[in-house]
Amino acid sequence: MNYRHAFHAGNFADVFKHVVLCRILHYLCEKPAAFRVIDTHAGAGLYDLTSSEARRGGEWPGGIGRLMAAAESGDIPADAATLLKPYFDVLGALNERGQLKIYPGSPAVTRAFLRPQDKLIACEIEPDAVRALARNLDNDGRIKSIAIDGWTALSAYVPPPERRGLVLVDPPFEEEADFHRLSHLLGVAHRKWATGIYALWYPIKGRGEADELAKRVRKLGISKVLRAEHLVSPVRDQTRLNGSGFILVNPPWTLERELEVLLPLLAQVLARETNSGGYRLDWLAGEN
Repeated sequence: MNYRHAFHAGNFADVFKHVVLCRILHYLCEKPAAFRVIDTHAGAGLYDLTSSEARRGGEWPGGIGRLMAAAESGDIPADAATLLKPYFDVLGALNERGQLKIYPGSPAVTRAFLRPQDKLIACEIEPDAVRALARNLDNDGRIKSIAIDGWTALSAYVPPPERRGLVLVDPPFEEEADFHRLSHLLGVAHRKWATGIYALWYPIKGRGEADELAKRVRKLGISKVLRAEHLVSPVRDQTRLNGSGFILVNPPWTLERELEVLLPLLAQVLARETNSGGYRLDWLAGEN
């Protein structure tokens, strides 16, 4: 595996991904019953934005850097600011006031929401990331990091004993077949655990692969599927990452309304150029 997320930590795709993750976790915490999160491609857990990789990648200033600047200047409307507060709280707990040095990966974001009764299974196969993940998270008894291929993990740990929770799937998409794997293995996992929340992230360079993914998901016959996409630029140049999306199975009933507030803001604040951002929010199955 050649992908190293340290080069991309805190970029616009991470912001979108983790804002959505925070809203799902916030919803799960509203009830006292325990939940479990299965993070199939967990990465290293924490990322140093002052590292040589982050500096070489140079992506976080256009992502979390820009969103935090908008918040500090008062350019985020009150309704969106309320929805973003849990995300900013996670960042604030890891950094000194007014500074941004450490950016959390999805397992660290999840850890911030876990209560004593909740659990996280964090899966990773890349050796360096496995070691970093163990260093960053293994001192927490609620969390178990496992060196396992994320595609195998997607269906290996469902249904969880709690029968309540989230499967987060965030692969690096290094291979063309990954889009097909995503829809196929969603079907496998959903047959084993039909009531769980599934959040399947995917990159958007061009429309073709993303739209084909949506068609295949529709054919799975799942009753409730929300699609959310965030773009920082039009998809004319398909050699670069223009945005990312989520396939959301059994999303919290609050999430659509929240994304109606958040997506326009993210499209505006994180746009590569003035007015170049965009978004899409629609139901592939269910509540239209």
